Amino acid sequence: MRPLLTYLVEDSPVIRDNLIATLEELAPVQVVGWAEGEMQALAWLAGQAVDLVIVDLFLADGSGLGVLRHAQQFGNRACHVVLSNYVTAPMRSQCLALGAKAVFDKSTEIEGLLDWCQAHALTLPPGASPLPGSP
Repeated sequence: MRPLLTYLVEDSPVIRDNLIATLEELAPVQVVGWAEGEMQALAWLAGQAVDLVIVDLFLADGSGLGVLRHAQQFGNRACHVVLSNYVTAPMRSQCLALGAKAVFDKSTEIEGLLDWCQAHALTLPPGASPLPGSP
């Protein structure tokens, strides 16, 4: 099983660094890039393909909802999940309606995110990579 090539949209350096270390150590995840805001994320995602995009809702500029709203236009096969401290029932519903495959609370559902990554990695075709020129 190859790791999920993952892009992280998180504006807190402490959370971002800890999350990258946790994901890469405990889940089949390889973080290939990150952004602190909506515009930076959308610019990067417009030219790249990844398996997974993990999005926070509150960003340095814009919001995770904006990332979800506009990510559909890129036509790649990336799954989007939300990881936020602001996971209410209405917000969870809104994220799912915008195409998120799952929504996790940062403070209580990190293990759920790790389990989700493990299960999603098992669904990837063997050897398939979303990155051009990658094996």
